[in-house]
Amino acid sequence: MTMAAGGFALGGVLLFIGLAAGSLLAQSTGGNDAGPFLDAYIWRITRFTLLQAGLSTLFSVLLAIPVARALARQASFPGRIWMLRLLALPLGLPALVGALGLIEIWGRQGLLNRVLAAAGLEQPVSIYGLSGILIAHVFFNMPLAVRLMLAGIERIPAEYWRTSANLGMSAFAIFRFIEWPVIRGLLPGIAGLVFMLCATSFTLVLTLGGGPAASTIEVAIYQALRFDFDPPRAIALAALQVALTGALLLVLKLIAPPPPEGETSGKSIRRSDGASSLSRLADRVWLVLAAGLVGLPFAAIAYAGSKADLFRLLSEPVFHRALAMSATISVLSAVISVAVTALMIRTESLALAQRRPGMTARFFAGAIGASTSFILLIPPVVLGAGWFLLLRPFGDVARFAPAVVVAINALMALPFVHRVLAPAMATHAVRTGRLAASLGIAGFQRLLWIDWPGLRKPLFVAFSFAMALSLGDLGAVALFGSQDMVTLPYLLYSRMGSYRTADAAGLALFLGLLCLVLTVLGTAGEEPEGKGA
Repeated sequence: MTMAAGGFALGGVLLFIGLAAGSLLAQSTGGNDAGPFLDAYIWRITRFTLLQAGLSTLFSVLLAIPVARALARQASFPGRIWMLRLLALPLGLPALVGALGLIEIWGRQGLLNRVLAAAGLEQPVSIYGLSGILIAHVFFNMPLAVRLMLAGIERIPAEYWRTSANLGMSAFAIFRFIEWPVIRGLLPGIAGLVFMLCATSFTLVLTLGGGPAASTIEVAIYQALRFDFDPPRAIALAALQVALTGALLLVLKLIAPPPPEGETSGKSIRRSDGASSLSRLADRVWLVLAAGLVGLPFAAIAYAGSKADLFRLLSEPVFHRALAMSATISVLSAVISVAVTALMIRTESLALAQRRPGMTARFFAGAIGASTSFILLIPPVVLGAGWFLLLRPFGDVARFAPAVVVAINALMALPFVHRVLAPAMATHAVRTGRLAASLGIAGFQRLLWIDWPGLRKPLFVAFSFAMALSLGDLGAVALFGSQDMVTLPYLLYSRMGSYRTADAAGLALFLGLLCLVLTVLGTAGEEPEGKGA
């Protein structure tokens, strides 16, 4: 029964994507689609997409290494748990809110330029164009890389640190022989994830790109569908994006060295390499820089939002409609995403749990695992446009827009929910599988008595994260946004576009606080020592 349900879920995901792509391809037939790849504009935006994604990945990873090492070496300083939570905030923050906070710091009238102008320099920093995109991507992706690296460093067996202390190894020797092999094994996966997120970035490039010179493939897809309604070009661009990003991820997967794993007795870790005055000073410098890079935009959002007329803004009928629409979409998409992901993970484990899984079972399990990562390569605007064309013969598409946006948001959250639930469900199955089978507990009774108590916390974490992602989404809504389909990010973007900066700041503060609550709830179970990073 579970296998059939999992197959139905996988088929539903693939069918939803296939119908959208098929409707765009059907619209393309008979059109003038000659030589889209020979267009100089497409090659220019392709080069810029790869350039900004490559530089964003390089800077994010390079900054993450010393910050992760500082957090690992200084495991007991006051406020460490709040530093970890600060690094978790960008992961669930709407891109539009983060962009507004970065503008308050790095913009023409931002804090940095005011300080530089007071020192005699005239507006030397610009947030728009390539520099702004890089700053924004580092703001969002450096904390993600830090947390992934920190988790890997903290899995190093305690015996390694005791041996290094007995041998009197220097800090450089410890980094070279103990930490670097672990980090090197993690780098391809982390770099691939960050590159994929930067290459498919939409909201940040749309907001901070500053014009056609800083346009990416994702933005070009949106423009081809929203303004030019040119499905052949949109299909060509989407195929190009999937091919480029997929090829890079395949190369990184093939060259990734296996992370070294060592046997351990499970004793607590005690490191001696961060005890010297020079080490503590260096670690504090990196932590202060990371806290400033991530924390200042949040402080700027709070300051700018507090100056807005919040009472008038929050009492407007359009805000009430946007809040209700955003809440409905985010809750429904989070429920669907968590339920579908849990079902697919369970099905994958059952397919591989056979004593001798055949080729069909292995292929089925591999398809489930691959589908959750492949989804990140698919532009939401392509899915939205495809379903727009598919539903147009049935009447006013606006009636179906909320349901389409819910489905797209649930689909886009699948990879992130999978990263939260997969290890938790695997550990839970190892701990309870044999006992439940020996007691004959299955079906609803197992779900109620065993699975729900054991998986309640990771399910809640996944739900809160999926809800935060949907709450701040602009990609799917950008195509359907109208007076009848207004969400908080769409309302914020429209106020920014009409230069109502005070209202935009107030909306950003409110939306940021909502996502802050969800992020704190999602990380509430982390240990103060950072073991849950």
